[in-house]
Amino acid sequence: MACKKPHILVFPFPAQGHINPILQFSKRLASKGFKITLITVTSVAKSMHIQPNGGASVEIESVSDGFDDAEIADVVTAHLDRFIATVSQNLTSLAGKFVSSGDPPTVLVYDAIMPFCLDVARKLGIKGAAFFTQMGAVSAVYYHYYEGNLKIGDRLGTTTFSMPAMPTMEIGDLPSLIPDRDLYSAFLSLMVNQFSNFQKADWLLLNSFDKLEEEVLNWMANQWPVIKTVGPTVPSIYLDKQLEDDKDYGLNLFHPNAEACMKWLDTKEKSSVVYASFGSLATAGGSQMEELAMALKNSNKNFLWVVRASEESKLPSNFVNETSEKGLVVNWCPQLQVLSHQAVGCFLTHCGWNSTLEALSLGVPMVAMPQWTDQTTNAKYIADVWDAGVRIQANDKGIIITREEIELGIKEVMEGERGDKLRRNAVRWKELARRAVDKGGSSDKNIDEFVLQIVTQCV
Repeated sequence: MACKKPHILVFPFPAQGHINPILQFSKRLASKGFKITLITVTSVAKSMHIQPNGGASVEIESVSDGFDDAEIADVVTAHLDRFIATVSQNLTSLAGKFVSSGDPPTVLVYDAIMPFCLDVARKLGIKGAAFFTQMGAVSAVYYHYYEGNLKIGDRLGTTTFSMPAMPTMEIGDLPSLIPDRDLYSAFLSLMVNQFSNFQKADWLLLNSFDKLEEEVLNWMANQWPVIKTVGPTVPSIYLDKQLEDDKDYGLNLFHPNAEACMKWLDTKEKSSVVYASFGSLATAGGSQMEELAMALKNSNKNFLWVVRASEESKLPSNFVNETSEKGLVVNWCPQLQVLSHQAVGCFLTHCGWNSTLEALSLGVPMVAMPQWTDQTTNAKYIADVWDAGVRIQANDKGIIITREEIELGIKEVMEGERGDKLRRNAVRWKELARRAVDKGGSSDKNIDEFVLQIVTQCV
Protein backbone atom coordinates (compact mmCIF):
# COMPACT_ATOMS: atom_id res chain seq x y z
CA MET A 1 0.00 0.00 0.00
CA ALA A 2 1.46 3.35 -1.00
CA CYS A 3 0.97 6.21 1.43
CA LYS A 4 2.52 9.61 1.96
CA LYS A 5 2.47 9.67 5.77
CA PRO A 6 1.42 6.60 7.75
CA HIS A 7 -1.96 7.16 9.40
CA ILE A 8 -2.66 4.95 12.37
CA LEU A 9 -6.08 4.50 13.96
CA VAL A 10 -5.92 3.71 17.67
CA PHE A 11 -8.97 2.30 19.43
CA PRO A 12 -8.82 1.60 23.20
CA PHE A 13 -11.59 -0.06 25.17
CA PRO A 14 -13.68 2.82 26.59
CA ALA A 15 -12.45 2.83 30.20
CA GLN A 16 -9.80 5.11 31.69
CA GLY A 17 -7.47 2.28 32.68
CA HIS A 18 -7.43 1.10 29.07
CA ILE A 19 -7.31 4.49 27.37
CA ASN A 20 -4.31 5.82 29.36
CA PRO A 21 -1.69 3.26 28.25
CA ILE A 22 -2.85 3.25 24.64
CA LEU A 23 -2.89 7.05 24.60
CA GLN A 24 0.69 7.09 25.87
CA PHE A 25 1.71 4.62 23.18
CA SER A 26 -0.02 6.88 20.64
CA LYS A 27 2.13 9.81 21.76
CA ARG A 28 5.25 7.73 21.15
CA LEU A 29 4.07 6.91 17.63
CA ALA A 30 3.12 10.53 16.94
CA SER A 31 6.62 11.61 17.97
CA LYS A 32 7.95 9.39 15.16
CA GLY A 33 6.11 11.48 12.58
CA PHE A 34 2.96 9.40 12.18
CA LYS A 35 -0.54 10.79 12.03
CA ILE A 36 -2.43 9.27 14.96
CA THR A 37 -6.20 9.29 15.33
CA LEU A 38 -7.40 8.04 18.72
CA ILE A 39 -10.98 6.84 18.62
CA THR A 40 -13.37 7.11 21.55
CA VAL A 41 -17.02 6.14 21.81
CA THR A 42 -19.72 8.70 22.43
CA SER A 43 -20.84 7.15 25.72
CA VAL A 44 -17.55 8.13 27.37
CA ALA A 45 -16.34 11.01 25.18
CA LYS A 46 -18.55 13.48 27.05
CA SER A 47 -17.00 12.68 30.45
CA MET A 48 -13.38 12.23 29.36
CA HIS A 49 -11.19 15.25 28.78
CA ILE A 50 -8.28 14.21 26.59
CA GLN A 51 -5.54 16.72 25.99
CA PRO A 52 -2.44 15.00 24.61
CA ASN A 53 0.77 16.82 25.31
CA GLY A 54 4.49 16.34 24.95
CA GLY A 55 4.68 17.98 21.54
CA ALA A 56 3.13 14.89 19.96
CA SER A 57 -0.14 15.57 18.16
CA VAL A 58 -2.87 12.97 18.62
CA GLU A 59 -6.17 13.73 16.96
CA ILE A 60 -9.42 12.60 18.57
CA GLU A 61 -12.48 11.18 16.81
CA SER A 62 -15.55 9.60 18.37
CA VAL A 63 -17.93 6.98 17.03
CA SER A 64 -21.35 6.12 18.39
CA ASP A 65 -21.59 2.87 20.32
CA GLY A 66 -25.37 3.09 20.60
CA PHE A 67 -25.21 3.66 24.36
CA ASP A 68 -24.77 7.38 24.74
CA ASP A 69 -26.03 7.42 28.33
CA ALA A 70 -25.10 3.93 29.53
CA GLU A 71 -22.33 2.82 31.87
CA ILE A 72 -19.78 0.60 30.14
CA ALA A 73 -20.37 -2.11 32.79
CA ASP A 74 -24.02 -2.26 31.76
CA VAL A 75 -23.02 -2.55 28.12
CA VAL A 76 -20.66 -5.46 28.85
CA THR A 77 -23.13 -7.44 30.93
CA ALA A 78 -26.25 -6.99 28.82
CA HIS A 79 -25.57 -5.48 25.42
CA LEU A 80 -22.11 -6.53 24.24
CA ASP A 81 -23.34 -7.97 20.93
CA ARG A 82 -25.09 -4.69 20.11
CA PHE A 83 -21.99 -2.73 21.11
CA ILE A 84 -19.83 -4.84 18.79
CA ALA A 85 -22.22 -4.54 15.85
CA THR A 86 -22.70 -0.79 16.24
CA VAL A 87 -19.03 0.05 16.78
CA SER A 88 -17.89 -2.22 13.93
CA GLN A 89 -20.21 -0.46 11.50
CA ASN A 90 -19.29 3.04 12.67
CA LEU A 91 -15.57 2.29 12.79
CA THR A 92 -15.76 1.10 9.18
CA SER A 93 -17.63 4.27 8.21
CA LEU A 94 -15.04 6.48 9.93
CA ALA A 95 -12.20 4.75 8.10
CA GLY A 96 -14.13 5.20 4.86
CA LYS A 97 -14.27 8.96 5.49
CA PHE A 98 -10.49 9.04 5.83
CA VAL A 99 -10.09 7.11 2.58
CA SER A 100 -12.44 9.51 0.76
CA SER A 101 -10.47 12.50 2.03
CA GLY A 102 -7.21 11.08 0.68
CA ASP A 103 -5.86 10.14 4.11
CA PRO A 104 -6.37 6.37 4.34
CA PRO A 105 -5.42 4.54 7.55
CA THR A 106 -2.53 2.12 7.36
CA VAL A 107 -2.86 0.26 10.67
CA LEU A 108 -5.53 -0.20 13.33
CA VAL A 109 -4.09 -0.53 16.84
CA TYR A 110 -6.90 -1.88 18.99
CA ASP A 111 -7.43 -3.00 22.55
CA ALA A 112 -6.99 -6.77 22.58
CA ILE A 113 -10.26 -7.28 24.47
CA MET A 114 -12.08 -6.04 21.35
CA PRO A 115 -11.01 -8.77 18.88
CA PHE A 116 -13.80 -7.80 16.49
CA CYS A 117 -11.60 -4.82 15.56
CA LEU A 118 -9.28 -7.16 13.67
CA ASP A 119 -12.22 -8.19 11.48
CA VAL A 120 -12.83 -4.49 10.77
CA ALA A 121 -9.15 -4.02 9.86
CA ARG A 122 -9.24 -6.96 7.49
CA LYS A 123 -12.44 -5.64 5.87
CA LEU A 124 -10.64 -2.34 5.32
CA GLY A 125 -7.57 -4.09 3.92
CA ILE A 126 -5.20 -2.71 6.58
CA LYS A 127 -2.92 -4.22 9.21
CA GLY A 128 -4.09 -4.91 12.77
CA ALA A 129 -2.12 -4.64 16.03
CA ALA A 130 -3.64 -6.01 19.24
CA PHE A 131 -2.61 -4.01 22.32
CA PHE A 132 -2.70 -5.89 25.65
CA THR A 133 -3.17 -3.40 28.49
CA GLN A 134 -2.59 -5.97 31.27
CA MET A 135 0.62 -7.65 32.37
CA GLY A 136 2.01 -10.54 30.36
CA ALA A 137 1.40 -13.09 33.10
CA VAL A 138 -2.28 -12.15 33.34
CA SER A 139 -2.67 -12.43 29.57
CA ALA A 140 -0.97 -15.83 29.70
CA VAL A 141 -3.34 -17.07 32.42
CA TYR A 142 -6.37 -16.01 30.39
CA TYR A 143 -4.85 -17.71 27.33
CA HIS A 144 -4.43 -21.00 29.21
CA TYR A 145 -8.01 -20.72 30.46
CA TYR A 146 -9.25 -20.05 26.91
CA GLU A 147 -7.39 -23.11 25.66
CA GLY A 148 -8.94 -25.27 28.39
CA ASN A 149 -5.62 -25.93 30.11
CA LEU A 150 -6.63 -24.34 33.41
CA LYS A 151 -9.14 -26.46 35.31
CA ILE A 152 -10.86 -24.75 38.22
CA GLY A 153 -12.57 -26.85 40.86
CA ASP A 154 -14.01 -25.81 44.20
CA ARG A 155 -13.67 -22.04 44.75
CA LEU A 156 -12.62 -22.69 48.34
CA GLY A 157 -10.20 -25.50 47.54
CA THR A 158 -6.44 -25.32 48.06
CA THR A 159 -5.54 -26.43 44.54
CA THR A 160 -2.37 -24.95 43.13
CA PHE A 161 -1.81 -24.19 39.46
CA SER A 162 1.35 -24.61 37.42
CA MET A 163 1.65 -22.83 34.09
CA PRO A 164 4.69 -22.45 31.81
CA ALA A 165 7.24 -19.82 32.87
CA MET A 166 5.18 -18.60 35.83
CA PRO A 167 5.36 -19.16 39.58
CA THR A 168 3.02 -21.72 41.11
CA MET A 169 -0.27 -20.01 41.88
CA GLU A 170 -3.05 -20.71 44.31
CA ILE A 171 -6.68 -19.99 43.56
CA GLY A 172 -6.43 -16.53 45.14
CA ASP A 173 -3.53 -15.60 42.85
CA LEU A 174 -5.46 -16.09 39.63
CA PRO A 175 -7.38 -13.21 38.05
CA SER A 176 -10.53 -13.22 40.19
CA LEU A 177 -12.87 -13.45 37.20
CA ILE A 178 -11.80 -17.08 36.78
CA PRO A 179 -12.72 -18.49 40.21
CA ASP A 180 -15.71 -16.12 40.32
CA ARG A 181 -16.73 -17.05 36.78
CA ASP A 182 -20.40 -17.61 37.67
CA LEU A 183 -20.70 -14.09 39.14
CA TYR A 184 -18.97 -12.22 36.33
CA SER A 185 -19.46 -14.45 33.30
CA ALA A 186 -19.80 -11.54 30.84
CA PHE A 187 -16.58 -9.91 32.03
CA LEU A 188 -14.74 -13.23 31.96
CA SER A 189 -15.91 -13.83 28.38
CA LEU A 190 -14.65 -10.38 27.45
CA MET A 191 -11.19 -11.19 28.82
CA VAL A 192 -10.76 -14.70 27.44
CA ASN A 193 -12.30 -14.03 24.03
CA GLN A 194 -9.41 -11.70 23.22
CA PHE A 195 -7.63 -14.93 22.29
CA SER A 196 -10.27 -15.96 19.75
CA ASN A 197 -8.33 -14.53 16.80
CA PHE A 198 -5.21 -12.88 18.29
CA GLN A 199 -2.82 -15.12 16.36
CA LYS A 200 -4.15 -13.59 13.13
CA ALA A 201 -3.06 -10.08 14.18
CA ASP A 202 0.00 -8.63 12.48
CA TRP A 203 1.47 -7.47 15.80
CA LEU A 204 0.85 -8.17 19.48
CA LEU A 205 1.82 -5.20 21.66
CA LEU A 206 2.19 -5.60 25.42
CA ASN A 207 2.28 -2.94 28.13
CA SER A 208 5.21 -4.42 30.03
CA PHE A 209 8.99 -4.55 29.69
CA ASP A 210 11.57 -7.25 29.20
CA LYS A 211 13.20 -7.53 32.63
CA LEU A 212 9.92 -7.27 34.55
CA GLU A 213 8.45 -10.53 33.26
CA GLU A 214 11.44 -12.09 31.57
CA GLU A 215 10.46 -15.77 31.81
CA VAL A 216 6.83 -15.53 30.75
CA LEU A 217 7.64 -12.98 28.04
CA ASN A 218 10.25 -15.32 26.57
CA TRP A 219 7.69 -18.12 26.62
CA MET A 220 5.13 -15.89 24.87
CA ALA A 221 7.68 -14.77 22.26
CA ASN A 222 8.45 -18.40 21.47
CA GLN A 223 4.75 -19.07 20.94
CA TRP A 224 3.96 -15.85 19.08
CA PRO A 225 7.04 -14.21 17.48
CA VAL A 226 5.11 -11.04 16.57
CA ILE A 227 4.74 -10.01 20.23
CA LYS A 228 6.52 -6.83 21.31
CA THR A 229 6.80 -5.20 24.74
CA VAL A 230 6.29 -1.43 24.49
CA GLY A 231 5.99 -0.41 28.14
CA PRO A 232 5.89 0.86 30.70
CA THR A 233 3.49 3.37 29.15
CA VAL A 234 4.17 6.06 31.74
CA PRO A 235 4.52 9.73 30.72
CA SER A 236 8.02 10.29 29.41
CA ILE A 237 9.11 12.95 31.94
CA TYR A 238 9.13 10.32 34.71
CA LEU A 239 11.36 7.86 32.84
CA ASP A 240 13.35 8.58 29.69
CA LYS A 241 12.38 12.23 29.04
CA GLN A 242 12.42 11.64 25.26
CA LEU A 243 9.06 13.39 24.81
CA GLU A 244 9.37 17.01 25.83
CA ASP A 245 6.76 18.20 28.35
CA ASP A 246 5.02 14.78 28.47
CA LYS A 247 4.11 15.11 32.15
CA ASP A 248 0.75 13.35 32.38
CA TYR A 249 -1.61 11.15 30.46
CA GLY A 250 -3.79 14.06 29.45
CA LEU A 251 -6.98 12.28 30.44
CA ASN A 252 -8.99 12.53 33.63
CA LEU A 253 -12.42 11.41 34.70
CA PHE A 254 -11.93 13.34 37.93
CA HIS A 255 -10.45 16.73 38.71
CA PRO A 256 -7.36 16.38 40.92
CA ASN A 257 -6.61 18.88 43.65
CA ALA A 258 -2.98 19.05 42.66
CA GLU A 259 -1.95 22.20 44.52
CA ALA A 260 -3.31 21.09 47.90
CA CYS A 261 -1.71 17.65 47.61
CA MET A 262 1.73 18.89 46.62
CA LYS A 263 1.83 21.70 49.18
CA TRP A 264 0.92 19.22 51.90
CA LEU A 265 3.58 16.73 50.76
CA ASP A 266 6.19 19.50 50.72
CA THR A 267 5.77 19.83 54.49
CA LYS A 268 6.56 16.15 55.16
CA GLU A 269 9.88 14.42 55.68
CA LYS A 270 11.40 12.10 53.11
CA SER A 271 9.72 8.66 52.84
CA SER A 272 7.33 9.47 55.71
CA VAL A 273 3.96 9.38 53.89
CA VAL A 274 1.64 6.47 53.11
CA TYR A 275 -0.14 7.22 49.85
CA ALA A 276 -3.43 5.29 49.68
CA SER A 277 -5.52 5.11 46.52
CA PHE A 278 -7.73 2.44 45.02
CA GLY A 279 -8.26 3.72 41.51
CA SER A 280 -11.20 5.13 39.61
CA LEU A 281 -13.56 2.16 39.88
CA ALA A 282 -12.95 0.14 43.04
CA THR A 283 -15.50 0.50 45.81
CA ALA A 284 -15.32 -0.74 49.39
CA GLY A 285 -18.10 -1.55 51.81
CA GLY A 286 -18.63 0.53 54.94
CA SER A 287 -16.91 -2.02 57.17
CA GLN A 288 -13.86 -2.20 54.93
CA MET A 289 -13.62 1.59 54.77
CA GLU A 290 -13.66 1.72 58.56
CA GLU A 291 -10.87 -0.87 58.76
CA LEU A 292 -8.81 1.15 56.28
CA ALA A 293 -9.40 4.38 58.16
CA MET A 294 -8.46 2.89 61.52
CA ALA A 295 -5.34 1.25 60.08
CA LEU A 296 -4.11 4.55 58.69
CA LYS A 297 -4.90 6.30 61.96
CA ASN A 298 -3.32 3.63 64.17
CA SER A 299 -0.17 3.31 62.05
CA ASN A 300 0.85 6.76 63.34
CA LYS A 301 2.23 7.54 59.87
CA ASN A 302 1.52 10.56 57.73
CA PHE A 303 -1.00 9.58 55.07
CA LEU A 304 -2.53 10.97 51.89
CA TRP A 305 -5.73 9.06 51.15
CA VAL A 306 -7.76 9.40 47.95
CA VAL A 307 -11.43 8.88 48.75
CA ARG A 308 -13.70 9.59 45.80
CA ALA A 309 -16.70 11.81 46.49
CA SER A 310 -19.01 8.83 46.01
CA GLU A 311 -17.18 7.00 48.83
CA GLU A 312 -16.91 9.82 51.38
CA SER A 313 -20.07 8.88 53.25
CA LYS A 314 -18.42 5.59 54.27
CA LEU A 315 -15.70 7.33 56.31
CA PRO A 316 -16.03 7.04 60.10
CA SER A 317 -17.62 10.03 61.78
CA ASN A 318 -15.11 12.83 62.53
CA PHE A 319 -12.27 10.81 60.97
CA VAL A 320 -10.96 13.70 58.85
CA ASN A 321 -10.91 16.12 61.80
CA GLU A 322 -9.40 13.61 64.20
CA THR A 323 -6.52 12.81 61.84
CA SER A 324 -5.87 16.27 60.40
CA GLU A 325 -2.41 16.55 61.99
CA LYS A 326 -1.17 13.39 60.25
CA GLY A 327 -3.47 12.91 57.30
CA LEU A 328 -4.96 14.52 54.24
CA VAL A 329 -8.07 13.09 52.57
CA VAL A 330 -8.81 14.24 49.00
CA ASN A 331 -11.30 13.20 46.32
CA TRP A 332 -8.60 12.82 43.65
CA CYS A 333 -4.95 13.70 43.15
CA PRO A 334 -2.25 13.75 40.45
CA GLN A 335 -0.95 10.26 41.15
CA LEU A 336 2.26 10.47 39.13
CA GLN A 337 3.29 13.70 40.86
CA VAL A 338 2.48 12.20 44.24
CA LEU A 339 4.37 8.95 43.65
CA SER A 340 7.41 10.88 42.44
CA HIS A 341 7.48 13.11 45.55
CA GLN A 342 10.29 12.32 47.96
CA ALA A 343 7.91 12.40 50.96
CA VAL A 344 6.05 9.27 49.79
CA GLY A 345 7.36 6.13 51.47
CA CYS A 346 4.86 3.54 50.27
CA PHE A 347 1.78 3.08 48.12
CA LEU A 348 -1.27 1.34 49.60
CA THR A 349 -2.85 0.20 46.34
CA HIS A 350 -5.56 -1.95 44.78
CA CYS A 351 -2.88 -3.17 42.33
CA GLY A 352 -4.46 -2.08 39.07
CA TRP A 353 -1.87 -2.61 36.36
CA ASN A 354 -1.44 1.08 35.56
CA SER A 355 -0.93 1.94 39.24
CA THR A 356 1.45 -0.99 39.65
CA LEU A 357 3.54 0.08 36.67
CA GLU A 358 3.60 3.66 37.92
CA ALA A 359 4.85 2.60 41.35
CA LEU A 360 7.52 0.36 39.84
CA SER A 361 8.56 3.09 37.39
CA LEU A 362 8.88 5.64 40.19
CA GLY A 363 10.58 3.35 42.71
CA VAL A 364 7.83 3.26 45.34
CA PRO A 365 7.32 0.03 47.36
CA MET A 366 3.74 -1.15 47.69
CA VAL A 367 1.27 -2.49 50.22
CA ALA A 368 -0.85 -4.65 47.95
CA MET A 369 -4.57 -4.82 48.70
CA PRO A 370 -6.09 -6.30 45.52
CA GLN A 371 -9.84 -6.20 44.91
CA TRP A 372 -10.69 -8.16 41.76
CA THR A 373 -9.90 -8.95 38.07
CA ASP A 374 -6.16 -8.86 37.32
CA GLN A 375 -5.27 -7.18 40.61
CA THR A 376 -4.83 -10.47 42.50
CA THR A 377 -2.22 -11.71 40.02
CA ASN A 378 -0.47 -8.34 40.00
CA ALA A 379 -0.29 -8.53 43.82
CA LYS A 380 1.21 -12.03 43.61
CA TYR A 381 4.04 -10.68 41.47
CA ILE A 382 4.53 -7.53 43.57
CA ALA A 383 5.10 -9.58 46.72
CA ASP A 384 6.52 -12.91 45.58
CA VAL A 385 8.31 -12.27 42.27
CA TRP A 386 9.47 -8.66 42.23
CA ASP A 387 9.83 -8.35 46.03
CA ALA A 388 8.67 -4.74 45.71
CA GLY A 389 6.00 -4.82 48.40
CA VAL A 390 3.89 -6.92 50.71
CA ARG A 391 0.45 -8.39 50.13
CA ILE A 392 -2.14 -8.26 52.87
CA GLN A 393 -4.79 -10.93 53.08
CA ALA A 394 -8.48 -10.94 53.90
CA ASN A 395 -9.78 -12.40 57.15
CA ASP A 396 -10.63 -16.08 57.52
CA LYS A 397 -14.03 -15.44 55.93
CA GLY A 398 -12.28 -14.02 52.86
CA ILE A 399 -14.26 -10.79 53.00
CA ILE A 400 -12.69 -8.06 55.13
CA ILE A 401 -9.04 -7.09 55.37
CA THR A 402 -8.68 -6.08 59.00
CA ARG A 403 -7.10 -2.93 60.37
CA GLU A 404 -4.46 -5.03 62.09
CA GLU A 405 -3.37 -6.65 58.82
CA ILE A 406 -3.30 -3.33 56.97
CA GLU A 407 -1.35 -1.61 59.74
CA LEU A 408 1.11 -4.51 59.85
CA GLY A 409 1.64 -4.27 56.09
CA ILE A 410 2.26 -0.52 56.27
CA LYS A 411 4.84 -0.90 59.02
CA GLU A 412 6.56 -3.78 57.24
CA VAL A 413 7.13 -1.57 54.19
CA MET A 414 7.89 1.65 56.06
CA GLU A 415 10.15 0.36 58.84
CA GLY A 416 13.16 -1.87 59.56
CA GLU A 417 15.38 -4.08 57.43
CA ARG A 418 12.48 -5.53 55.48
CA GLY A 419 11.36 -2.03 54.49
CA ASP A 420 14.90 -1.10 53.46
CA LYS A 421 15.11 -4.15 51.19
CA LEU A 422 11.75 -3.43 49.56
CA ARG A 423 12.79 0.16 48.88
CA ARG A 424 16.07 -0.97 47.31
CA ASN A 425 14.20 -3.41 45.08
CA ALA A 426 11.69 -0.75 44.08
CA VAL A 427 14.51 1.58 43.05
CA ARG A 428 16.07 -1.24 41.02
CA TRP A 429 12.83 -1.75 39.11
CA LYS A 430 12.67 2.00 38.51
CA GLU A 431 16.07 1.89 36.84
CA LEU A 432 15.16 -1.15 34.72
CA ALA A 433 11.91 0.50 33.62
CA ARG A 434 13.81 3.62 32.58
CA ARG A 435 16.34 1.59 30.61
CA ALA A 436 13.55 -0.24 28.75
CA VAL A 437 12.03 2.95 27.28
CA ASP A 438 15.22 5.00 27.03
CA LYS A 439 17.03 5.33 23.71
CA GLY A 440 18.19 1.86 22.66
CA GLY A 441 16.27 0.08 25.43
CA SER A 442 14.21 -3.03 24.75
CA SER A 443 10.82 -1.32 24.52
CA ASP A 444 12.27 1.64 22.61
CA LYS A 445 13.79 -0.74 20.04
CA ASN A 446 10.52 -2.66 19.77
CA ILE A 447 8.63 0.56 19.04
CA ASP A 448 11.23 1.53 16.44
CA GLU A 449 10.88 -1.91 14.80
CA PHE A 450 7.09 -1.51 14.74
CA VAL A 451 7.50 1.92 13.16
CA LEU A 452 9.99 0.65 10.58
CA GLN A 453 7.70 -2.19 9.54
CA ILE A 454 4.84 0.26 9.00
CA VAL A 455 7.02 2.72 7.09
CA THR A 456 8.44 -0.04 4.90
CA GLN A 457 5.01 -1.14 3.72
CA CYS A 458 4.15 2.51 2.95
CA VAL A 459 7.12 3.09 0.64
